[in-house]
Amino acid sequence: MIDLSRLTISQAKEFLRQRCVSAKELVEMYFEEIKNRNNELNAYLEVFKDAFEEAEKIDLRIKNGKELKFLEGIPFALKDNILIKGKRVSAGSKILDGYIASYDAFATRKLKEAGAIFLGRTNMDEFAMGSSTENSAFGPVKNPFDLKRVAGGSSGGSACAVAANMALAALGSDTGGSIRQPSAFCGVVGLKPTYGSISRSGLIAMASSLDQIGPIAKTAEDAEMIFKAIKGKDPKDATGVDRPERPLKEKIIIGVVKEFSSGGEGIDERILKQIESASRFLDSRNFEIKEVSLPSIAYSLACYYIIAPAEISANLARYDGVRYGKQRSGEFGFGKEAKRRIILGSYVLSAGYYDAYYGKASKIRRLIKTDFEKVFNEVDILMTPTAPGPAFKIGEKIENPLAMYLSDLYTIPVNLAGLPAMSLPFGKIDDLPVGVSLIAPWFGENLLFKMGKILENAG
Repeated sequence: MIDLSRLTISQAKEFLRQRCVSAKELVEMYFEEIKNRNNELNAYLEVFKDAFEEAEKIDLRIKNGKELKFLEGIPFALKDNILIKGKRVSAGSKILDGYIASYDAFATRKLKEAGAIFLGRTNMDEFAMGSSTENSAFGPVKNPFDLKRVAGGSSGGSACAVAANMALAALGSDTGGSIRQPSAFCGVVGLKPTYGSISRSGLIAMASSLDQIGPIAKTAEDAEMIFKAIKGKDPKDATGVDRPERPLKEKIIIGVVKEFSSGGEGIDERILKQIESASRFLDSRNFEIKEVSLPSIAYSLACYYIIAPAEISANLARYDGVRYGKQRSGEFGFGKEAKRRIILGSYVLSAGYYDAYYGKASKIRRLIKTDFEKVFNEVDILMTPTAPGPAFKIGEKIENPLAMYLSDLYTIPVNLAGLPAMSLPFGKIDDLPVGVSLIAPWFGENLLFKMGKILENAG
């Protein structure tokens, strides 16, 4: 019997190749877990029964001696803002009730070409606005380690599905930490790639200069395999970039950010001790650890919550009941958080306030990126906490937006600078998973994967 909690993509591929399990049997195992757990966790909004048909086609190919494709037969979950042709997509909002995708997202198409099977679409904060998936119009996702706690957000459904063995892997989207933070809360690996390395075509936009699709998986190796399958230049995405990987150095210097190691409001001191533990482990493996400074990082939250709402107000203007979405009403309108950010974004872009707010935020964003550029002249990779604490209780912060926004304290700078970062599970606090985040220079994903595989051995 296959232990889904320990199953990796490489192992699943080998099992399929050796016919220890069929693709249909693998899908049946995950559907059984979904049947048993989704009612309490609320990770999936819809499961795709045609996954069995896809699995049967793969089994026939294997029976006929065909070579398996790169991800053939691997069961995936997709966040509900990534388009799958012919499937419903709602971005966690009732305003898109009944909308059917007319084309595949670039990442979806790449997974299809690689032979992946889609199990269903996962719950999320409405239009990816949130840090807990409590802003979904379809109810919150619960943490598989404690049903009274959040799974994180906005990709909470995808992270929960992988952590609860309801999918072998998943795709999410990350605008300010929405892959990494829920991955940390749920004890899985989450990668936010370099901005532009994976096309945003077919991703329902939140903030276009910050959004990035990425994988959620059980291991760094699995995340690497998925990234390689879905990256690449796309003529439909003008922001896409196709660059070779950075060469790996023999001697790697790891930076610990001074501004992130001093504690502060809303930060659990035990999280900082986990970083100290990770540093000791890497020091024991003969890596050099160096403290570095990012002086502009203190302005990241304020900068983000001007730039992101501004782009949100522009992107969500299309949901006017004419072009997209149902007419706005009490039943089908935007939720509270979406309205809050649309109003804020419209304000900072309005005449008389643009220079005072959006213009200044754009300059601060440039300073933050410059700080990272300077730091990466001193060190090769950075290590930080993923979140200020473990998963918080459902309802604990939903009425306090500022407290909720602090959940993204450590992740937002990466999006502002367009850097790649990966969260890895590293220990627990009160039996709840916590994550360590690695941040690499632009197009340094290969360094993230190398260091991620080393850190995984610390446990």
